[in-house]
Amino acid sequence: MSSEGRASSRLERRSAPSLRNWEKPGENAHEAVVDCGWGRLIFAHTFSDNKRLAAVLADERADARDIAFYLRDPHVVLAQAPQSLFLDPSHTYRLWLGNWRPGRVSQRTTIIRKLRSKADAEAINRLYASRQMVLVPPEFVWDNRKSKSISYIVAEDAQSGEIIGTVTGVDHTGAFEDPENGSSLWCLAVDPRATQPGIGRALVAYLADHFLARGRSFMDLSVLHDNMPAIALYERMGFQRVPVFTLKTKNPINEKLYTAPAPASDLNAYARIIVDEARRRGIAVDVHDAAEGYFSLGFGGRSIMCRESLTELTSAIAMSRCDNKMVTSHVMRSAGLYTPEHVRAGDEQAERAFLKLHRKVVVKPVRGEQGHGISVGISSYRDLQRAIREAQRTGVDVMIEQMVEGEDLRVVVIDFQVVAAAVRRPPEILCDGEHTVAELIEKHSRRRAAATAGESRIPIDGETRRVLRAQDCRLEDVPERGRTLHVRKTANLHTGGTLHDVTDQLSPVLHDAAVEAARALDIPVVGLDMIVDSPSGNSYCIIEANERPGLANHEPQPTAQRFIDLLFPQTVTSEHRRGRSRT
Repeated sequence: MSSEGRASSRLERRSAPSLRNWEKPGENAHEAVVDCGWGRLIFAHTFSDNKRLAAVLADERADARDIAFYLRDPHVVLAQAPQSLFLDPSHTYRLWLGNWRPGRVSQRTTIIRKLRSKADAEAINRLYASRQMVLVPPEFVWDNRKSKSISYIVAEDAQSGEIIGTVTGVDHTGAFEDPENGSSLWCLAVDPRATQPGIGRALVAYLADHFLARGRSFMDLSVLHDNMPAIALYERMGFQRVPVFTLKTKNPINEKLYTAPAPASDLNAYARIIVDEARRRGIAVDVHDAAEGYFSLGFGGRSIMCRESLTELTSAIAMSRCDNKMVTSHVMRSAGLYTPEHVRAGDEQAERAFLKLHRKVVVKPVRGEQGHGISVGISSYRDLQRAIREAQRTGVDVMIEQMVEGEDLRVVVIDFQVVAAAVRRPPEILCDGEHTVAELIEKHSRRRAAATAGESRIPIDGETRRVLRAQDCRLEDVPERGRTLHVRKTANLHTGGTLHDVTDQLSPVLHDAAVEAARALDIPVVGLDMIVDSPSGNSYCIIEANERPGLANHEPQPTAQRFIDLLFPQTVTSEHRRGRSRT
């Protein structure tokens, strides 16, 4: 009988996980520890002494997250160092590989494979950053590509070749000759911008197949108790919850896991990123209206009122210049900066003449934010009238703007310095031949919402239907597998758009134009929206200025740090000063 067959017959007789090697301290006491780059995976059941285990946890290196797994007596170890250790609020789930049936995963849209190159290792780190996970030096990943203990798996976009997902497997038998013949899954991360459905499931299935082929008996994973979408996925795949506990150290990385929910927990992602940075520096936070993002920050006798990234440091004049898109354009042009031509809606003759001149136009409310009421690529007068009515639902005044082709670039300027630049791309879906367009939009919306704390979702409205109609498609259609559909023309984050960091690629011309625009508006914090040929090129048109730019989702750029630097320069640490000197 094969090793797989023997494992299967043995495991099918079990109704509960076998923990026999946990019950005899000292039997396997060779203190198994696996360095995973993000921290050490400490197999606690291989330690014969609880004090020794607590001491190993205390020896955690800076900027790492060690995990002590499979504790016999978590309460006893915790008692050794209650001020520095905590019981992780995660559940452990186990997949019995003897009952696992390998599933076929379509390779038409997503290729699941092992790590192949240094570029793969760098892409894994990018995915970790996008999910606010602890980073791993790419050279560590590359150096361990042939490890008997660690397996790196990636998901590759079959069309673009881009890495869009990753998962790490740890082979317990390879690590310490585990008598239970186990394995575990760690660091599952899917690119929040990816359009393919089922990437996470495919990665988990591939890793299960991988360990089944090695003859392992089970695969464990740890998941936060409130991560209900992930738990639902694992349970659908056959994972069962097991009584396994985890200990971690109290460090800044883990802080949100062992402290009570902050009073500002109801703040959105854009306010929370600022509040969290303020608290890290010992700045007092007083939340006045969480729903609307109002809070005050106080330090050293100084108090500043904020609404997300808008503060009382921004004058009413500067705010009004940004609030009215037509005024923004006039200010930019007066400063010698480039903006698209525009006309106010309401005069049919002027509307028709403008459309005839530019062939394609953008319709938007004169006052508005978050992409609401904007229609892009209007080429007929009938669609123009429909778009104007849509925009009027958001604001009475509507402008028609020359459509400029190119990439949508957001540049964040704080204290007249460029802090972050990101290309914003409209949402799209990749069809699988099984689900309707509406279902695929909803799946992608859930992924976007999960990655942005609920800030990014794709609305199903008249604009979405118009964009689909232009591609001869409807919400109830099931397009052929592999077809890519655009579902919006606008790239705003709030309507499902995605951000791609290009700060290091920004050309001197675009950099200087952004700084000059901030100075023309006389505003200390601003998000400038440009249409560019390329972030590294010199061609641009400034289309909007946002007086309250979202500072979240610009990883790895230090947007919140620079914002707090502006408000409370006396709290700038030496580490932040070094960072500023590099930028």
